[in-house]
Amino acid sequence: SFRWSGVYGAEDVNSRDTLDTQLNVFAEFSPVLGHDQQRTPYIFLANIDPDLQLGILEQLEATPMLVAMDTMNFWIAGKKAGLERVLEKVDVLFVDEGEIRDLTGEVNLVTAARKTMDMGPSVVAVKRGASGVLLVGRDSAFAAPAFPLDLVVDPTGAGDSFAGGFMGYLASTGDLSPDGFRRAAALGSVMGSFAVESFSLDRLVSLTNAEIEDRFRALSELVRFVPLGKTESLPWRNSN
Repeated sequence: SFRWSGVYGAEDVNSRDTLDTQLNVFAEFSPVLGHDQQRTPYIFLANIDPDLQLGILEQLEATPMLVAMDTMNFWIAGKKAGLERVLEKVDVLFVDEGEIRDLTGEVNLVTAARKTMDMGPSVVAVKRGASGVLLVGRDSAFAAPAFPLDLVVDPTGAGDSFAGGFMGYLASTGDLSPDGFRRAAALGSVMGSFAVESFSLDRLVSLTNAEIEDRFRALSELVRFVPLGKTESLPWRNSN
């Protein structure tokens, strides 16, 4: 199968260095969608060759409600022109910090997201590992924290788990409002937090709905605080 190997930072699991990428079956892979698949309303183009991603979109018989995609540095460096053709046709892009900087040449993540949206997507979800996710839209930005964990066993697959939670929420609710996207990002963050607690898919196999809902509620408590009332002001220091 497709194989990737890399090394995560000993002190910072947000950083990683790719050691090797082997396409193997992807080198000759050409997916053919069944009739039902051709009318799927919510499409997630996982991290594969941009030409294959485009080929999947071209097989669709009905216009989807939402198309999202993932990619990686390998395709950004080796097939950027093809990647840009796919970006013109998608609504949401999932990328990590290094990938969006490679894609746009911008260091600032908000600037990079805005530049990416000029290529086609209306929403960019920047995965930031232990720092959570930055969700940038045409006229808005939202930051969801990562759920704090005592132990991270294996960060591999956290991004795919995030995308699964994100897309699963939108597809199951049909809520494509700004609040819906924010909830989707929060649920994606929750799913990623479970994925890293064990090796491979082990934690996801034993996961229950109750555990997901409990952590989703706990995540909202991390960022909840009492806002200023209409007649309140902050106790600024007297400049005199």
